[in-house]
Amino acid sequence: MNHKVTVFGAGFVGATTAQRIAEKQLADVTLIDIIEGMPQGKALDMMESACLEGFDAKVTGSNNAADCRDSDLVVITSGVARKPGMSRDDLLKINAGIVGSVCDAIKTNAPNAIVIVVSNPLDVMTYLASIKLGFPKNKVMGMAGVLDSARFRCFIAMKLGVSMRDVDAMVLGGHGDDMVPLVRYATVAGIKVEDLISKDRLDAMVARTRAGGAEIVNLLKTGSAYYAPSSSTVEMVAAILRDEKRALPVAAWCTGQYGINKMFVGVPAVLGKDGVEKIIELKLTPDELAQLKKSADHVLENVQKLSL
Repeated sequence: MNHKVTVFGAGFVGATTAQRIAEKQLADVTLIDIIEGMPQGKALDMMESACLEGFDAKVTGSNNAADCRDSDLVVITSGVARKPGMSRDDLLKINAGIVGSVCDAIKTNAPNAIVIVVSNPLDVMTYLASIKLGFPKNKVMGMAGVLDSARFRCFIAMKLGVSMRDVDAMVLGGHGDDMVPLVRYATVAGIKVEDLISKDRLDAMVARTRAGGAEIVNLLKTGSAYYAPSSSTVEMVAAILRDEKRALPVAAWCTGQYGINKMFVGVPAVLGKDGVEKIIELKLTPDELAQLKKSADHVLENVQKLSL
């Protein structure tokens, strides 16, 4: 029996996520959006590509939130995208209402699902989803660290002229301007990036990683990133549905790890069939730890604005 994944939000991020899930044969996909005809049209378009792309997964579109019923996994991309000049935090109250209503539907119709939140501001929306759903904390997480790490890896590979596949890097913290790219842990084929790139160049890459989403928003002018966000989400979906035990940076519920308690923030975690199965505690320097706690404090400030 095929897995079932529901993607809420048929915009660029949601639709591309659905497409990648189907093309990788990870699950049958239900794409849900409030705009009449849009999820149905995009789903049909994807299905008409199946014989060309060689996949048999089924993609269906719906305007009925209840069609998420019996999903094994749900991805929430619903919400308003950023525009030039906006921060992720500017979307706070608008998207809180949207994500909250989506969670009501998930709780009623897919009570056993694992939920991945992609809507911004991501860490806060993940916290909100957890409260609304009431699911075990390991079954709710946010996609951010995989994307931020991918951006950091991309900039390193482009600078050195090496294959993207040979670059490893990890970004922790909230999905915002105070995220924490861990330069010490970045490598190219096992070689420390610090041995290959000067400190000032690395500092510039860290700054560019933190502003990675805004850079794309400013270039597009009428939208935000969706290719890399969808790929990052699908990496998490695959790790869970295939029980791969991948060590990936995700917005996970911390219970004292890194000195962070009762908060969703980006940390390295093992993902498998039970969702977040373990949080990995890296040995951080005092400065790295201070940056991570500062990022978590920013998340907490925005959570408190919602009066949950």
